[in-house]
Amino acid sequence: MRGFAAARRERAAEIDRWLKDLLGTAGGTARLALVAVGSLGRAEPAPGSDLDLVLLHDGEPGIARIADRVWYPVWDSGIGLDHSVRTVAEAVEVARNDLKAVLGLIQARHVAGDPDLTRSVREAVLAEWRADSRRRLGELREAAGRRAEHAGELAFLLEPDLRDCRGGLRDFQAMQAVAAAWVASAPGPRVREAHEVVLDVRHALHEVTGRGADRLVLQEQEAVAATLGLLDADALMRRVSEAGRTVAHAFDLTWRSVDRLVSGPAPRGRRPLADGVVEHGGEVVLARGVNPAKDPVLLLRAAAAAAEAGLPLSPVTVATLAAQAPPLPVPWPAEARDALVALLGAGRAAVPVWEELDQAGVLVKLLPEWESVRHRPQRNPIHRFTVDRHLIETAANAAAHTREVPRPDLLLIGALLHDIGKGGPGDHSVGGAVVVRDLAARLGLPAADADLLAGLVRHHLLLPETATRRDLDDPVTIEKVAAAVGSRELLDLLAALAVADGLATGPAAWNSWKAGLVAELVRRVRSVLAGSPPPRAPVLSPAQAALARHGGGAVRVNGAGVTVVAPDRPGLLWSAAGVLAAHHLVVRSASAASAGSTAVLEFSVIPEYGSPPDPATLEADLRLVLAGRLDIEQRLARRTRAMRPARVPVAPPRVRLLDDASATATVVEVRAHDRPGLLWRIGRAFGDCGLDVKAAHVETLGAEAVDVFYVVDRAGRPLSDDVQRRAVRDQVLAALR
Repeated sequence: MRGFAAARRERAAEIDRWLKDLLGTAGGTARLALVAVGSLGRAEPAPGSDLDLVLLHDGEPGIARIADRVWYPVWDSGIGLDHSVRTVAEAVEVARNDLKAVLGLIQARHVAGDPDLTRSVREAVLAEWRADSRRRLGELREAAGRRAEHAGELAFLLEPDLRDCRGGLRDFQAMQAVAAAWVASAPGPRVREAHEVVLDVRHALHEVTGRGADRLVLQEQEAVAATLGLLDADALMRRVSEAGRTVAHAFDLTWRSVDRLVSGPAPRGRRPLADGVVEHGGEVVLARGVNPAKDPVLLLRAAAAAAEAGLPLSPVTVATLAAQAPPLPVPWPAEARDALVALLGAGRAAVPVWEELDQAGVLVKLLPEWESVRHRPQRNPIHRFTVDRHLIETAANAAAHTREVPRPDLLLIGALLHDIGKGGPGDHSVGGAVVVRDLAARLGLPAADADLLAGLVRHHLLLPETATRRDLDDPVTIEKVAAAVGSRELLDLLAALAVADGLATGPAAWNSWKAGLVAELVRRVRSVLAGSPPPRAPVLSPAQAALARHGGGAVRVNGAGVTVVAPDRPGLLWSAAGVLAAHHLVVRSASAASAGSTAVLEFSVIPEYGSPPDPATLEADLRLVLAGRLDIEQRLARRTRAMRPARVPVAPPRVRLLDDASATATVVEVRAHDRPGLLWRIGRAFGDCGLDVKAAHVETLGAEAVDVFYVVDRAGRPLSDDVQRRAVRDQVLAALR
């Protein structure tokens, strides 16, 4: 990776020379000093960085005129300028009450004029910073917490803010400020190297954009990667993730040092936690006399003890184990496997311990396959984390479900490894199953367990994808899932993993709607596996039957549920969907049932934003469109024109007709960029082809829609003619353009 540190130093030197000339011309014989703070004060200005300058004086009466003669040339150059004019006493007073000011002056650098003025300010500010460190460091910590809450984590965001994110430039500067208070060590070489990586990325971003940008947006990432000499945007984001996690980890360790100082000396004594492992001073350390070089399981045992006790591993202990612990024998002894399961079974407490092991570089020694997913970005906005962090988050979530499954150990290991195939080519579920089968043998699992674990990885998406993209009332759906799963044991493991995986992915990937569908699918598949016949076709509920007896035209809105009863006719489903879209409602699922000549439509909806529309208005518009008195196409067209175009190019839509997914209908899967009225457009295309939609299952993953439709011809039969099937595909694609 190409670096720009020398370029930043040279730019700082050039600016220094220019500012010296400006002050020399403006100040004459007055006693002045020009002090750089911010990026120039640290001698690391990127091409688009602003200048932060303080003009110090000792009571010069003409200081305003002198200052203007310095500032105006800077403004005229087009460089952004943040400036102030202070006496030494004024600068110290401002620093006493302003966190930003004190952080700048702690790292201030003399540029021009009288160095004694600069020295006086720095010494006074540092002395007060150290004397009042307990209060000021608390203030610094609160500011960092607010910043992280607002900006998120540098390591995991698709478009991170390089400066303000947790693990970004400001966190490194905060660590330097803590070190200046003499309560913690300054950032070490590894952390400084990570900081340089972020600086280089920001430098390249400025060169690419031609301005002082801090957010690394998607459309700039390929160009930034090329500027840095990296292969592609994924290689760039792996570097950013690794650097961000290194800085964030060091930041946490810094505050642990601060806490120890504030809380006073740790209690004497050592509390045993496991064989060779004790608690001391609020951390997990090795017992006296233990020789790590003779105990290959000690590393995992210490990690499990730390997670189970809810305590951090001592950095010194981790470093010692990383350097001295011998590799585990192959296959692993049962004790090692049990320690891994105990670590994962600790739930949320396992995550920071796992991160500690990762920072020490020992995870890839324990599990070499981990290297392929380490810091790997996920180019999907529904994912909150990189692949490796997603895996440990999933395992932590799975710990809450261990009492619901027959093999809690395989659930935890499977959760940790379910996406391990994302480090290789092709379908990650297929590739991951191959990797896991080999890994299971190395862990010492018997062949039957290896088969079960491989099945868990191979089918970890089966339940959520089927539940949201297939008709659960179609017997073929249930039969196919039961055949793929094969056993109640694997079904229960998959059900628990679906919840853990969804929660670890993000709110767009798991909600009560999806949870309910998965639970219903599991219930039906469990019945088939127990030998019961597939479920019968649905019948109307008593409430639906009561509405149907009115003969049509009835609409009921009940929270997220919308029921429409009307005389059955082609296009009814997508016409109603158009009204919902016009009212800013996102359709999550849709289904149709009939009683004689009356159709009953059920929609599950959520508002795009804000509060849901007034039910009475929605009902009125639905009745108007059913009566043919509302031009829904025109209303949706206005919405589309008002929308801003996508910031980045999107993949073209894809339409597939799925064979063998149903015996009574043709199943059409549509994947496209989501937009208002998408379901209505697709349904209208089906109508133009002379088809009717029996059911629709709609899922939105970030900005991508994955919609599945069960369609039949006018005679109520699935499509069998190849020419007609191609025409349907072409018609739907045309509607999506």
